Amino acid sequence: MELILLRTYYPEGTNGQLMENEKPVSCTIELPWKNNEKQKSCIPEGSYLLKKFQSKKHGLVLEVCNVPNRSAILIHKANDAKKQLLGCIGPVTTLDKKRMGVGWNSGKALAAILSIAIPAIEKGEEVVLTIKKA
Repeated sequence: MELILLRTYYPEGTNGQLMENEKPVSCTIELPWKNNEKQKSCIPEGSYLLKKFQSKKHGLVLEVCNVPNRSAILIHKANDAKKQLLGCIGPVTTLDKKRMGVGWNSGKALAAILSIAIPAIEKGEEVVLTIKKA
């Protein structure tokens, strides 16, 4: 299974649309692009294997594997990229139209992603996240 993340970059944050089979699953928020700098930048565009991960801080989430020069990149709840993310991806149901990297109802959006990805992972399917510019 492949999930596609189409990103739009802004100086204050990165907004995205996560799709499965051309159907929207959720919006996303991330830090702005800052040359893949640890804890300050979103991760590079590319394709990444997703794995189920039980985080002490965030509970059941997805880990984005094999990110160049980065580790511990997760898809977890967050409504404000600058306040709640250190390079991870925050799913949201709605993007704030005035503030980039900010959105709403992250828990609901994460649940939607997990409901698609976890059953596939548990069946032994590879779940790949492909990140592209919108």
